[in-house]
Amino acid sequence: MAELKYMPGFGNECVSEDPRCPGALPEGQNNPQVCPYGLYAEQLSGSAFTCPRSTNKRSWLYRILPSVCHKPFKPMAQGHLTHNWDEAEAEPNQLRWKPFEIPRASEKKLDFVSGLHTLCGAGEPKSRNGIAIHIFTCNTSMINRCFYNSDGDFLIVPQQGKLLITTEFGKLLVESNEICVIQQGMRFSVEVFGETRGYILEVYGAHFELPDLGPIGANGLANPRDFLVPVAWYEDRQVAGDYTVISKYQGKLFSAQQDFSPFNVVAWHGNYTPYKYNLDNFMVINSVAFDHVDPSIFTVLTAKSTRPGVALADFVIFPPRWGVANNTFRPPYYHRNCMSEFMGLIKGHYEAKEEGFQPGGASLHSMMTPHGPDAECFEKASKVRLEPERVAEGTMAFMFESSFSMAVTTWGLKTSNCLDKTYYKCWEPLKSHFNPSCK
Repeated sequence: MAELKYMPGFGNECVSEDPRCPGALPEGQNNPQVCPYGLYAEQLSGSAFTCPRSTNKRSWLYRILPSVCHKPFKPMAQGHLTHNWDEAEAEPNQLRWKPFEIPRASEKKLDFVSGLHTLCGAGEPKSRNGIAIHIFTCNTSMINRCFYNSDGDFLIVPQQGKLLITTEFGKLLVESNEICVIQQGMRFSVEVFGETRGYILEVYGAHFELPDLGPIGANGLANPRDFLVPVAWYEDRQVAGDYTVISKYQGKLFSAQQDFSPFNVVAWHGNYTPYKYNLDNFMVINSVAFDHVDPSIFTVLTAKSTRPGVALADFVIFPPRWGVANNTFRPPYYHRNCMSEFMGLIKGHYEAKEEGFQPGGASLHSMMTPHGPDAECFEKASKVRLEPERVAEGTMAFMFESSFSMAVTTWGLKTSNCLDKTYYKCWEPLKSHFNPSCK
């Protein structure tokens, strides 16, 4: 595979044209009477026309045929994709899942779309307010199939295997410990190279952005220049009526047929693009005196709600870093939260629960559900001699944190057969150390 090229920067105004067709971008205007090379001009809007300039998202695509050239959409099988948050009884307990199983290709072929499984979520795509968390497990590439999400944005976190994602804007190679965001309406196809698994955070009604830094200043956390945008690439390929375009619309899947590849964009310009980011590039900020900085200091991306300071969802990571806090219980503290906390593990061992929470698995601590270190972690961290130490070396855990109270699907509670029903037992050995005679 030839090394892919990218353009750096978050939310930039970009211009790109496939080098096979120099001058494919019109000069000085978006929609000339006749486009260079006989291309069609098509605008993809990611925001209302009248949004403030700072939040206005759109790109102009110059393509061989416009995306309107397809047969009518028809409903297709949903599989385990859902937004029915009432299909199972509410579950307030601490939940943990063992690694989600990836079927072997010899037993059952699954591509990225057929391998989508909704685990939990809340809200409603019709009203454009909510989130969903999906697990993807796949073992085969999408052949003559593409997908786009009319409901919202996908933040994709590969855990096992790499993804070669072809989009209308070009190609992205997304490996473990990287993430990518495919924004609302963007068509893409996923090629895999064996048994592949990962996590998806879907948000309805907002786009991801970098968190405000406040008194941190101008630099830190995820730096804008480390985000990468693909460069234009096209194929002029006929498929004789057998190319399938899949749309997720109002939470349901629909398919339409066309006779050409949708990846026929020769050039484009704009600020509404897919992008990827390597989590190793995150500039970690941590306490250097005592106590904890709240985990919001590890926020990579946020999707804001209409309430100031409250997110629809945050994407937070717990990367390798130095722990130096004095006279401090250094692992995560015991907590009850007005937010919902979903955690996944890309690799390594999470510091608060070194056993049981495994790469490819997950946990959900819902609103006001207590959680924190297990008994073994508490005893060890309470007695250890405090010295500067590397924390989470070789590990990458992450959290999808949301202001929504999320419901868990039937697949998550039963069908997946991955729910760890003994999770609560990790706290049972905790014992009282209270002694009123000894301060």
